[in-house]
Amino acid sequence: MQKLTRIIDKSLSWFLIVLMSVMVVTVSWQVATRYILNSPSSYTEELASYLLIWISLLGAAYALRLRAHLGIDVLVRRFRAQKRRTVEVFAYGTIIVFSLIALIFGGGWLVYVTLDLNQLSAAFQLPIGYVYTVIPLSGLLTIYYAAVAIHELRQAKDTGRDDEENYTRAVA
Repeated sequence: MQKLTRIIDKSLSWFLIVLMSVMVVTVSWQVATRYILNSPSSYTEELASYLLIWISLLGAAYALRLRAHLGIDVLVRRFRAQKRRTVEVFAYGTIIVFSLIALIFGGGWLVYVTLDLNQLSAAFQLPIGYVYTVIPLSGLLTIYYAAVAIHELRQAKDTGRDDEENYTRAVA
């Protein structure tokens, strides 16, 4: 499981770097064509929007892996280690349920409907359902990363490591 997780982590981080780089170039080109050439490109605006969707959703799943999401943990940090782990496992379980319902089922339905209706993007004339495939994909990644976090929390309990050691090991 650790080897697979490392492969997914590395692949996802590089994919996000590539998407972000393409977005920087795209937006720079959009600005250049708009203000220097006085002829804005419609393709770059649409591509930048779609890249933002992909970066946001995949980045949210990756941030879950890195435990980089904002959270109000003032109350949780006052709990003892056992109670804190229980609350964290509950939180990750809630994330799994939300991801399953909203991202996988809801996103999958959105992809199906837009492909079935043959809805096309304005500039590229690409089926918009392809853009929306990132929703169930990010749901799968989020569920996987939440399950990994639960597994790591349970391992920390079994080995007697404290939460700070587990956190450091998880993001390393």
